[in-house]
Formats: sequence, structure tokens, C-alpha cells
Amino acid sequence: MKILIVVTHLLGTGHLARAVTLARSFQYAGHKVRVASGGQPAPQIPVHDVDLLQLPPVKSDGTNFTRLLQPDGRVADETYLQQRQTVLLQDLGAFEPDILVTELFPFGRRILTAEFQALLEAARQSARPPLILSSVRDILAPPSKPSKAEKAAALIDRLYDGVLVHSDPAITTLDVSWPVSGALSGKLHYTGYIAPPNPTPHPEQAGAGETLVTAGGGNVGDHLFATAVEAAKIDTQQTWRLLIGGNAAPRIADLGALGGPAVLEPARPDLRQMLMGAKASVSMCGYNTAMDLLQTGCPSVLIPFDAGDEVEQTLRGQSLGQMPGFEVVKSSELSPQTLLAALQRVTSAPRREAGSLELDGARRSVEIAIQLAEQRA
Repeated sequence: MKILIVVTHLLGTGHLARAVTLARSFQYAGHKVRVASGGQPAPQIPVHDVDLLQLPPVKSDGTNFTRLLQPDGRVADETYLQQRQTVLLQDLGAFEPDILVTELFPFGRRILTAEFQALLEAARQSARPPLILSSVRDILAPPSKPSKAEKAAALIDRLYDGVLVHSDPAITTLDVSWPVSGALSGKLHYTGYIAPPNPTPHPEQAGAGETLVTAGGGNVGDHLFATAVEAAKIDTQQTWRLLIGGNAAPRIADLGALGGPAVLEPARPDLRQMLMGAKASVSMCGYNTAMDLLQTGCPSVLIPFDAGDEVEQTLRGQSLGQMPGFEVVKSSELSPQTLLAALQRVTSAPRREAGSLELDGARRSVEIAIQLAEQRA
């Protein structure tokens, strides 16, 4: 079968990483897959083995997701957005997918509703309408108004055949963060968590015995990084390595001006292997970061991202904080002292194991999608 996955990441790169992992799982099962990406290119995410269609990219204006910008910082006006939509619809007609997956929409990316609706309507009206699925992570940004949940439910009811929820329902169900009606509940399919294959130890032992500090692939985490630089000045017996995402060069220059022994470098694609031998991880609490930490068992201090009224990472942190080897520090309480104290607690405890969590969600997603497609045919 042919599968088209449509994703736009706006701040970090987690949505794209998850979509690419899902695409690889479809490919491994023998299917032809294309990922249509509407966010900015993310060089730290390997996509060389994935058929990727790059739409004219957009990004959010910081944590303001109601304003889209072009890569050069100009506002993405109607002409620019129409160019994206045209490319996407042309590809839909040329590719003719058997399965269409929209990542996050309609539970999020409401600012791109016109683009997604045009895609969905065109798919439904095509000669061979594809199976249409939404793909969502374990925890969503709760709707600020009931009307937003109602609109999403109406779109799911009218245009979608199902919703893939990438979570272990024994840990987190969708209703933790989103209102789930009876009609919506009937379309939910829990897949387990989506994670790449388990990493192997780093062949060059990069990161071995170090404290690795990360904040995802976007331009966030400045307070976290600055605090880690100051903590490294106190904890001089330990190597601190900060992996900076987003526009790394100027951020590294600013952090370097603070002085101290911390190693500063851009985010790198071998982070998962580095975590296998690291002494500890200090990070935010995005979905993909959580999967990396659960897989590797690395002792972890989590500082959930909560700017702009974001609550997703806080809710995920509350779940993970109940497990061994995790410590959670609120961003408002983060200081060199609180960070060092949390690190002392997690590194003194027995190393965490992955346990019985369902981390094979990519393979299970493929099984569910293909089964639904075959039943529909």
C-alpha cells in the first residue's frame, strides 16, 4: 500500500521525528511511504532513507502558535500559505495514497485548518478515497475552549476513519488531556509508545560518564542551558555536555560568554547512543525525549517546558516522575542548586530499566492502519 503522512512541526522537532519513525515502520513492512513536512528542515533528524516532500516551511512566532512565520522571519501571508496548499494537493493527486495520516491535526495545528481541510476534502472526493487517520501523542495540549474540542470531534466524525493514539493506555489515556466523547472513543486505537529501535552503546563512547543537557531541536531551553552552565562551574569533577538545538551557533556563543567548563556543541543525531553510557540526562520532557530516556534507562532530571501556558510536558513529567530514576524540577524552581540536588538523587538510585512499557508503537500502528484499510476495502 501507499501511505502519505502529513506533518508540520512549528517549535521543536518532535512531531517530525515521530512521523519519520512511523514512516520507517511502514517501509519495513513493505509499503511505499511519503512524508510531507511543512516545518523547517531539521538536520539533526536523519531522513536520508525516507521519501520526504518539503513544503514551503513555516515556524511559530516563539510560543505564539497563532502566528506563522517564514524561515526568514517574515509573516507567512495568504499567498505563501496558498503555495503550501497547492504543493500538498498536487502531491496528493500524484501519489494517490491508500492511507492518509495527519499528524496532530485536528487536535492541534488549528492555524493550518484551511490547509488540512482542503487536503482531507480532496482525499474524500478522489476516485479512490484513502483511509484517513489522525496520529497523536500520549498527551495533547488541552483545548482552551469547549468549542475547540467540539470542532475537532466534528471533523473526526465527518472525515476520519480512526485516531492512532501513541500511548500505553496502562500509563496514559487520551482523556487525561483531551475531552473524549463516546463517538470519539469508538475511533481511538492505542498503539503503545512510538520509539525507534533500541539504541546500541556509542562505538566511540561519546558521552560516557557525562551529564548530557538537551532541550529538543528548537530554539527553546535558554534558562535550562544557562542554569546548567552555572551548575557545571560548581560540579567541576563532572563533565557537562550541552547539546544546543535550533539556531545553535549564536546560542552557543551566548552561553560560552558565561564562562565555565561546560562543553557546548550543536544537537547531534547520536544522542540516543550517548545516553546509553551517560551518567545522567538533564532535559525537557517532550514525547521523543521521554521515549529516549525510557529506552536507555539513563538517570534523568526533567524540567518540563511550560512557557506560553503549555501543560503537555508538565502532565507527562507528572507521570514519569512516579517512576524510578526520574526527578522533576519545575522551571520556576530551577537553579544550579536545585538542579545539582536532583542530579544527586537520581544518580544515587539504582539505574532504571525500561520494564514492561509498550514501546513498539510504530509497528503496532502499521498493523492497525493496514487492518483498517483492508477491512474498509
